[in-house]
Amino acid sequence: MAQRRYPVEVRAIWDADAEVWSAEAENLPGLVTEADSIDALMAKLRVMVPELLSYSPDLAARLGPEIHLVSERSFPTEAAGNP
Repeated sequence: MAQRRYPVEVRAIWDADAEVWSAEAENLPGLVTEADSIDALMAKLRVMVPELLSYSPDLAARLGPEIHLVSERSFPTEAAGNP
């Protein structure tokens, strides 16, 4: 019976000072990257994840090919009554 494979869990946080999405994987060591947009980040992850998995057959047997990307971004709301 084939072992179940899990998605690579990536968390991205918007860095307002640097104006980039900073991302790292919770279950794929070495996956740390940044990009100026979510689309650019996803494009990088599509290349980086298979490459990193190719270096670790044990992880490749358990992870991928799906990537689960969770993004976080904080921003202020407009106060009631202010335009």
